[in-house]
Amino acid sequence: MLIGRALIDGKSVDVRWSPEGPVPISFPDDRDAIGAHPRDVAAPRPDAEMIAPAAPLVLVGIAQNGPGHPAPVQAWLKSPRTIVPSGRCVRLRRDAGRSVAEGEIAVVIGRDCTALTAATADRFVRGVTAVNDLSSPDRAAIDVRNFESKSGVGYTPLGPWIDTRADIDHVALRLEIDGAVVAQTDAGALPVSIRECLAYVASWTTLGPGDVVMTGAPFSAAPIEPGQRVEVIVGDVRLTTPTS
Repeated sequence: MLIGRALIDGKSVDVRWSPEGPVPISFPDDRDAIGAHPRDVAAPRPDAEMIAPAAPLVLVGIAQNGPGHPAPVQAWLKSPRTIVPSGRCVRLRRDAGRSVAEGEIAVVIGRDCTALTAATADRFVRGVTAVNDLSSPDRAAIDVRNFESKSGVGYTPLGPWIDTRADIDHVALRLEIDGAVVAQTDAGALPVSIRECLAYVASWTTLGPGDVVMTGAPFSAAPIEPGQRVEVIVGDVRLTTPTS
């Protein structure tokens, strides 16, 4: 199922995808239980304005998920305030050197992850979505903590949907710039698996419902210029980011 959030009559509402438009839904009381099936509460609303599908308290980026690093994987924190919805135009910083789009698979957590292990990771996942981890890599040379290189306004386009049935071991990932495919890969190609990334993060900090883990872009990053249109496709989820 594809679920998300939308503004309807000025309020944030949980919705599911339908060809007629977003359908408002309601979850059971234990809405964070994996496998909890929502029910429709209203007719499709084609006038709904889609917003980011999650509002995490913790937004984690995975670094070092590639060959040639001394540590197999490491994590860093990005401000959740950088999240914007699909379709929102992002102004690239002119004072931070090059701009890079990093198409990534984002995992949306579904329950408290205190007991999460690599073997059981899928039981803690609400679903996956698309994220564009916009970056200014020249700043990383002087700021190894990624604060300056990742903190631009709107530098985390996310969504628009969470795919609750996607396979975290095999979901496909594609990056397109101005309609041209510049990267095409799969979760299975990550040097450190999504399961292992989640287990690593959970071993150091508490993750809970709605938190988001971006799983890295060792094979799905490309330089961009202002005015280009970036699309990140994760499974059936297409995230669109115009830039200026």
